[in-house]
Amino acid sequence: MVVVYKIDRLTRSLADFARLVERLEAAGCSFVSVTQAFNTSSSMGRLTLNVLLSFAQFEREVTAERIRDKIAASKKKGLWMGGLAPLGYDPHPDRTRRELVVNEAEAGTVRRLFALYLEHGCLNATARAAGKLGLRSKRRVFANGRQQGGGAFSRGQVHKILTNPVYLGQVRHKDRLWPGTHPAILSQDTWDGVQARLQAASAIRRGGGRAPATASPLKGLFRDETGDLLTPTHTRRRDRRLCYYVSNRLVSGGPDPSAWRLPAPAFESAVAKILAEHLDRRAAEHAVLAGTDIAAALATRERARALASRLGTEGARAAAPLIASGRIARGTIALDLDREALAEALGCGQGDLDPRLLVLGAPFTCRRRGVETKIVAGDTLPRPDPVLVRALAEAHRWAAALRSGTPLGAVALAEGHAESHVRTRTRLAFLAPRIQAAILAGTLPADVTLKSLLRGPMPLDWDTQLRRCGL
Repeated sequence: MVVVYKIDRLTRSLADFARLVERLEAAGCSFVSVTQAFNTSSSMGRLTLNVLLSFAQFEREVTAERIRDKIAASKKKGLWMGGLAPLGYDPHPDRTRRELVVNEAEAGTVRRLFALYLEHGCLNATARAAGKLGLRSKRRVFANGRQQGGGAFSRGQVHKILTNPVYLGQVRHKDRLWPGTHPAILSQDTWDGVQARLQAASAIRRGGGRAPATASPLKGLFRDETGDLLTPTHTRRRDRRLCYYVSNRLVSGGPDPSAWRLPAPAFESAVAKILAEHLDRRAAEHAVLAGTDIAAALATRERARALASRLGTEGARAAAPLIASGRIARGTIALDLDREALAEALGCGQGDLDPRLLVLGAPFTCRRRGVETKIVAGDTLPRPDPVLVRALAEAHRWAAALRSGTPLGAVALAEGHAESHVRTRTRLAFLAPRIQAAILAGTLPADVTLKSLLRGPMPLDWDTQLRRCGL
């Protein structure tokens, strides 16, 4: 038996009560109100119950309307209707006065955030600059002792502050603004300038449009060694859209040297390449199916090779549906394949697949060249670095000119470079023969780049050079 003081203590919705009664009756449970006499076994008793519930629902709806009207009327007068006070303000010491008073220390932080955004024009850059300046969010201590805030500003927090009209001395109610009873922190010119830049930054470029849904096919599939999800993001540089997969903590928090930031095209190409090599290798070893049926194994092998070829052509868009999850760590990448999707792509039953086909791992390293990140993954074939090859050829040409007696300044003028540029890069002509051969063959270790070869003085001893280059 369910016992209540009054019917409206259980619910004030006719629809909800009807479903509750059905559940109670199905469970053989009765329903009793200790202050209201009614008998639901008769038609009159059920009518009385419905009338009482109708009045209870009407009372609830009228009360809600009065509360909404009260809030709307109060905000129209510019009153602060409760909640957590924003950064820069505190509730009025007199609890009976629904007003905000300026917190001068926090007001300085707000003005500084607006000035930083006008200076940088970017939310992420503003958040980073605020962190370097030591600006912190509002710290609150609640009655139960719980503490909140006091940390560095995130991008979302900065955007919320920059779009809050309370700093202009206004109160927002839904889509309307009313003059508030509290003083403004900002000037109208500062507010208008920030809003104009925010609108310009959020506008879609002409002819560009928003990125299609397939722009990040690996979204939600990969995590790093800490378990953090790799999230697609992008930036713009000289009207070019540059896409990345980054550890989610870079988006929701501040800088983290252990987090990943991978160029999207290179990462997607590497994942498709790894999966294609895995399928091709398993097909060559006749290890696609778990059974021993020769005819089925040969047919599936050909389909696996065709799928590997399609992955090499279509890339990550074709590979993503086959991946259940993935993990990256320093030096390795691991993939768990979707059994159902892979079986459908190979035209066989899910139970026929070899379990070892569904799990794969491969080497995975990132090689930086200036601001560019090059991903080296899977079974790597020798591939000469065109930047290094070109620099080595120039070094030999310049060294030959210097040996013939041409002054360094003349060589630099003829090549259109500064003398320091020619002087530092000519040293490449005096590298150990094995290092030069590795540059031409593309067999240098992944972390050896032109920048690393030119960093610091080059040792004259060839054996020392070989050890420095990992050869």
